[in-house]
This record gives sequence, C-alpha cells and structure tokens, in this order.
Amino acid sequence: MNLSQALLNQDRLALSRTLTHVENNSEEGRKILSEIFPHTGKAHLIGITGAPGTGKSTLVNQLALYYRREKKYRIAILAVDPSSPFTGGAVLGDRVRMRDLSGDPNVFIRSMASRGSLGGLAQSTAAMVQVFDAANFDVILIETVGAGQAEVDIAKLAHTTLVVEAPGLGDDIQAIKAGILEIADILVVNKADRPGVENTERALKGMLELAHPTRRVFQHHGQRMLVEAPEMPNGQNPFWMPEVKRTVAKDGDGINDLGETIDRHLDFLRESGEWDSRERTQFQTTFDSLLRESLFNQFLDELSPGVYEKMISKILKRELSPWEAVQNLAGERKA
Repeated sequence: MNLSQALLNQDRLALSRTLTHVENNSEEGRKILSEIFPHTGKAHLIGITGAPGTGKSTLVNQLALYYRREKKYRIAILAVDPSSPFTGGAVLGDRVRMRDLSGDPNVFIRSMASRGSLGGLAQSTAAMVQVFDAANFDVILIETVGAGQAEVDIAKLAHTTLVVEAPGLGDDIQAIKAGILEIADILVVNKADRPGVENTERALKGMLELAHPTRRVFQHHGQRMLVEAPEMPNGQNPFWMPEVKRTVAKDGDGINDLGETIDRHLDFLRESGEWDSRERTQFQTTFDSLLRESLFNQFLDELSPGVYEKMISKILKRELSPWEAVQNLAGERKA
C-alpha cells in the first residue's frame, strides 16, 4: 500500500510521514498532495489567533475536548509556532499545555514553524491542512503564533476565525489597530475571571456596533471594496455578525457556549453559500502564492550566470536602487 492510500485509510504513521514530506516541500510530498486532493473539502477549518498571553493554546485544548466529548469528531490540531532562530524548527513544539489530549487516537497534534512568515502562517500550512482533510478529520484547529497586527493571514485559510482577547492587556485598542473586525467571526474574551473583563467586552461590542449591519468590507488584490448586502426575505441578515463570548479556558467555563456559537457559524456558512466563497479565497491565495514562487524560480533559472549576484553587489554599493535593479533585470530577460 502506498503512502497516499495509507493516509486515506487513516494510518497515523502515514499521516506523520506525509506531513513531514509536505512541510519540507519534497517531491514526494507534492506528489501525495496531488493524489489526495480529490478527497478533500469536508473538514471544518477553525483558526484561533490573538496576542500572546491570551490563552490560545489552552482554549484550543478545551475546544478539542468539547468536540470529542459532545460530537465524537476526529480532531486535528495544527499549531504554528515561532521559528527557532538557530534551527528553524518550532520553539514550542512539545505542546505541553495540550497533554489532556494525549493518548486519544482520534486527536492528532502537529506543530510547525512559522519560518518567518509575517502573518504567522508558513506557506506549507495550507498544504498540511489538506493532508488532515484527506485523512478524514472532521475539524481542524489552526492555532497561529501571536504576531500582533500581521495575524490577518489566518482569515484567508479558515472557514471560522476566532480572535482571542484577554482583560488587562490593552487589547481593546490593539484590536482596532489590527483590524480584527474584518477577520473575526467570533471574538473570545478569555481569562474572563480577571478584573476588567466588563471593560474589554464593552469595548469590543462597541466596535461591533459601529460596523453597519448591511455592509461588509472585502479586500481583493489589495483593493478594499464596500459591498451592500442584498435584500433577504424575513429581514434576515445575509452577513454573519461577529459575536463576543466569554471563556475561562483553564477551567472549561464558557466552552460549550463557544462551541455552539461555532456550530451556528458553520450552519450560516453552508446555508448562505459563504462556505464556497471562503473556499475560493483559500484556493486563490494558495494558487497565487505558488504561482509567484514558481515564476520567480523560473525567472532566476533563465538569467545569465552571475547576473543576480552582480545586481545585489550594485545595490550594496548604492550604484543601483532595488527598484532600478528589478527594471534592469526584467529588461534584460525580455531582450
């Protein structure tokens, strides 16, 4: 039995080996991705993001327990950690805060390094999610490194995005700067047993009320577009309005309510057609990224030997600006 078939048969060893191939972008990994792609598209992708110290890992742990206990789902957890500056590997790869899930054959936890990606999501993250999907996991929880304002990348990958806040971190202001109203489907105020939770919740709800309920901002190729909602029967809103939920993840408080809210969002995605729209965004983002990488590598391969290094040398000597160097290279290639 080949690796692809073993993966589709839910073999854990095959899953581990495939993930390693994919993360390393090996030829074998790319071959397997092509073979398993027709078997994907069933899993619910849930992104969990937020500033450091908000308790994302503990929340992911509790959500996984909720889905195992209440739904009997198979759960995959992809934890995108900061990269070690020395080895390039995941710094927090031991996932010590998720030991409650150890030993459950229907839970699979994988850490991967962000490898310097500004949004905390390495390019191979989407590919690894495809592997979990093909291996017949019902829910895939993607926890991203708390990189602050660059965390919007998760919204391009997940069906449902949770932005985690916590009282006392000044995140009511940071939230505005990070533009979380544009990426959050659910706002989670974790550590709700701390003082100041009412202020944090009030600030988040206040910002939500400022958003017009019949308009939504879309971003396509860097251009922001304000789209008016179509008329809907019975006064229904065709856009999901983000909800604010309190949790105390270390004690499990509020997790069931949060899980039910996620389920409602999933129902909305399927009934409104938003599921297909988000999948299009996922694939377009992946396709664009791969296309840029492929064209860049092809461009370098077609350059005369030493031309690239010569341009770098001229830039270092301030003889050419990076913009002029690019124009010169593009002109040389056309010639």
